[in-house]
Amino acid sequence: MTAAEQPILTARGVVKTFGGLRAVDVDQLEIQRNKITALIGPNGAGKTTFFNLLTGFDQVDSGEITFDGAVITGTAPHRLAAKGMVRTFQLTKALAKLSTIENMKLGALDQRGEKFWAALLPSSWTKQEQAIEARADAILRRFNLTAMRDEYAGTMSGGQRKLLEMARALMTDPRLVMLDEPMAGVNPALAQSLLELIKLLPGEGRTVIFVEHNMDVVQEIADWVIVMAEGRIIAQGTPTEVKSNKAVIDAYLGAHHGEDLSQVDLT
Repeated sequence: MTAAEQPILTARGVVKTFGGLRAVDVDQLEIQRNKITALIGPNGAGKTTFFNLLTGFDQVDSGEITFDGAVITGTAPHRLAAKGMVRTFQLTKALAKLSTIENMKLGALDQRGEKFWAALLPSSWTKQEQAIEARADAILRRFNLTAMRDEYAGTMSGGQRKLLEMARALMTDPRLVMLDEPMAGVNPALAQSLLELIKLLPGEGRTVIFVEHNMDVVQEIADWVIVMAEGRIIAQGTPTEVKSNKAVIDAYLGAHHGEDLSQVDLT
């Protein structure tokens, strides 16, 4: 198997408990490169906890997580970002009192001007700062946010803040982008724009994992779907395969097998 064929992210024997509750118990998971993978499941399935474990915001009780072939179990989120693995949040984290362009520039890695002694010598970081700003402007144009460039991020709508958070994530030039309910609170017009932007990422050599509850969204953009229930992975497959999987129907609908799974809230 070549490096390009190897999974970009794996989890083996990952367990997380809270008191007597085993919130996550995943035997094995592999995320393929340059694909869009959806993580779905009913309320309380352990999706958010598992997402937090993969991204370093929670620590596993046992098990191993690898990224690009290297073990990252226990690695802090900012170090994962430097390695090329970045995430967004369901509740956006824009810095309201900074402008949009300033929020964007904060996402760039290895900024020389952030170091104390270098900060005293502008000649050592001015060109890099200009390059970072140019890259930020290019991404803002791509996300149709140029009009908000110099406005406070706090004046943005919820949908615009979602766009800003994803745009800022791309400032790190990530290989793996992890999106936590990217469509939540986004109006239909902006949601469609965001979907189109996400669909372009694999063509740029980026892998996407996203948590989502809307099966229409999953059906439209996901190459692969992973279903969790009670902390375990109960099914994997294409969107079409998952929608007709009996274990998935049981997890969501119990005995009501006649219902249309596409109409069920998959949070």
